[in-house]
Parts: sequence; structure tokens; C-alpha cells
Amino acid sequence: MRVTPVTGGGVDRARRGVDTRPPGVDTRPRHCVTHRVTELDIVVDPASHEAAFEQVRAQVEASIRSGRLVPGDRLPTVRALAADLGLATNTVARAYKELEAAGLVETRSRAGTVVASGEHAVEAALGVLAARYVAAARAAGVTDASAVEIVRRAQRG
Repeated sequence: MRVTPVTGGGVDRARRGVDTRPPGVDTRPRHCVTHRVTELDIVVDPASHEAAFEQVRAQVEASIRSGRLVPGDRLPTVRALAADLGLATNTVARAYKELEAAGLVETRSRAGTVVASGEHAVEAALGVLAARYVAAARAAGVTDASAVEIVRRAQRG
């Protein structure tokens, strides 16, 4: 039975676990997503010698540097991520604060925490392009040495 607090005389009934809504009211949970929030694959190992905030920080940083998270991607709120991971909100807040100090994320009023643009974004984008180039060269039967030479010729103009 779902308990819904109500105002007025029904408050006592709601506290006792009595559903005060009329029969036939839809009681399914509602999900409202107004902004795109990036899902993070973060695992915190409580047996690790590394502090939980450091595990969160390192995994988010790795996602940013690898290009899985790109500039403008919105991170989950501190409270939401803490609840998902079973951590205290201050733990996640510290991880976000350290990511912000490193210039990897920025906190915007009303927009939450987003991946910042910067040098790491360029490196991640170039890394993705380089991986695609290597895959295309290998698929075409070009040796790695020849592929590197093609890049060197392109750099010379």
C-alpha cells in the first residue's frame, strides 16, 4: 500500500498507512526528465584502499578523457549519484568539487554540473579520430608504419 501524505484531517490517516486517495487513482510512479542527464557507469568498491570520493572522481575523469563524456554532457546531481551509489552526498560533492578544480566540469546555476570544454576535450576528440584512422587504415590493409608516414606527410602540408 502506498502512503501519500495529505494536508488537513487526513494527515493522521496517512501516517498510519491508510491510503487516503479515492479508489481508481493511478498510483504508478512518475518519471519526469526535463533535461538530458548522462548516465555514468561508476562502481565504488568499499573494500578498496582508495577513498570513495577518489574512486568517483577518477572514474568520471576517465570517462571525460576517453571521450565517453563530451563537453556539455550533464552529470547526475550530487544527491542522485550519491543515492545510486549508496554514498553520502558530501562524498560525491567532494568528487565533483575536485573535478571542477581540475577544469573538467563546471557547475552552472540551474543547469547543474556539466562537462567543461577545454584542452581535455580536444585531446579526447583527437583520440577518437586517431582510433578511427587506425581502424580504417588497418581495414584497408595499410601497415602501421605506413599509416604513421601518411600522418607525417599531412603534417608537413
